[in-house]
Amino acid sequence: MKRFEYSDTLLRLPEQFFAKLVDKIQPYYAAGYDMINLGQGNPDQPAPEHVVEALQQASENPLYHKYAPFRGYPFLKKAIVDYYKREYDVDLDPENEVAVLFGAKTGLVEVSQCLLNPDEYALVPDPGYPDYESGIALAGAASYKMPLNRANEYRPVYSNIPENVLNKAKLMFLNYPNNPTAGIATPEFFTETVEFADEHNVCVVHDFAYGTIGFDGKKPHSFLQTKGAKEVGIEVYTLSKTFNMAGWRIGFALGNAEVINAINLLQDHYYCSIYGGIQEAAAAALNGSQQCVSDLVDLYEDRRNAFISKFNEHGWKVESPKGSFFAWIPVPEGYTSESFTEMLLEEAHVIVAPGNGFGENGEGYVRVGLLCDKERLIEGAERMVAQINLS
Repeated sequence: MKRFEYSDTLLRLPEQFFAKLVDKIQPYYAAGYDMINLGQGNPDQPAPEHVVEALQQASENPLYHKYAPFRGYPFLKKAIVDYYKREYDVDLDPENEVAVLFGAKTGLVEVSQCLLNPDEYALVPDPGYPDYESGIALAGAASYKMPLNRANEYRPVYSNIPENVLNKAKLMFLNYPNNPTAGIATPEFFTETVEFADEHNVCVVHDFAYGTIGFDGKKPHSFLQTKGAKEVGIEVYTLSKTFNMAGWRIGFALGNAEVINAINLLQDHYYCSIYGGIQEAAAAALNGSQQCVSDLVDLYEDRRNAFISKFNEHGWKVESPKGSFFAWIPVPEGYTSESFTEMLLEEAHVIVAPGNGFGENGEGYVRVGLLCDKERLIEGAERMVAQINLS
């Protein structure tokens, strides 16, 4: 077989963290071990029944057997803006402030290619979602890591960013409720963010993937609820977590009209929009009863409470997540994130994601997904505790 040299663009890409994690655990499944997978971010519940029915009915519509409009059907854009008005009291122009995405991940990678040039910076949270770096690498730009830690409530401290970085910064990624730390944003923090972005001419990209998953009766804040937010940035939303539609690959970006136009322009060259039946099902999810969403959040909160209590019962102090469907677990003394993950995999047959895979400041933690039955979560916690001699 003749070999062809890869482009410099492809060679710049970082190793795909989640693909590496999947490859690592496959031999244990193949060997027949009873594995408890807490390392994933893949919702374990099905999409709501009325959404599935909408897709089934839509599949019979011959209109959807043709190419969809490049930038999405008007009925979906209307459903999106109606949803944001109802849920967040945010007004949006469906034609100029909405971009339909092949899942949020696609938009989060594309936006760097839309706005960044070589020698420019994107500000990224550390720890943070690894695929922010993928888009930055494709653009040939650089990233500056903003540390997130417990002391700053897992929010960046903008005054710590050096002036030489700010002079070249053009883009900033934020994500609340946060993956992997489960931290949340406050209205005051988002106001500070708008002021910072306006002063330094930085475009904010708020990844709102876990926007509906807030606990203890507290609904997460949308960045677009903040005065001036549309002037300085966009919010990226996905139906993957809210409606358990991860495999359907549909999301949207909202906000600043210039940035939305840039995303649409790039996608005009990549795609011919999403299958119309999926767009109709997405509209059904957004327009329909949200009781399924409330029930899902209650399920995650029940799982959270059962899981976290097992650690605290044994003296392993773990902070209860405030949002998302993740828990951010400090590793016991004497372990690194990697060594603790390896030990749990080999000895307890429990899969977790090492915190350092999300960035340097993730060292000392592992990420756990609350994405299996409560009984299995409890068993997973008990297996983890059993491996550690807590004095």
